[in-house]
Amino acid sequence: MAQLHFYIPDPIAEKIKHKAEHAHLSVSKYLVELVKREVADQWPEGYFELSGKWHGDTLERPSQGNYEERAEFD
Repeated sequence: MAQLHFYIPDPIAEKIKHKAEHAHLSVSKYLVELVKREVADQWPEGYFELSGKWHGDTLERPSQGNYEERAEFD
């Protein structure tokens, strides 16, 4: 597992310590969770290049039926 070393301002370090304590985690585990959420929840590589690339049968939306009549607002 990689180790990272970086500097942050003291006020931010205090906030991180406080939030880690509140979450019942060590500072290291708390930061790992923050980083995981930030980098792991990205769109997969090449995701947007797939748009419009469907090779199956033509997709057609079925009839939606009739809309109900509603009273108009005054």
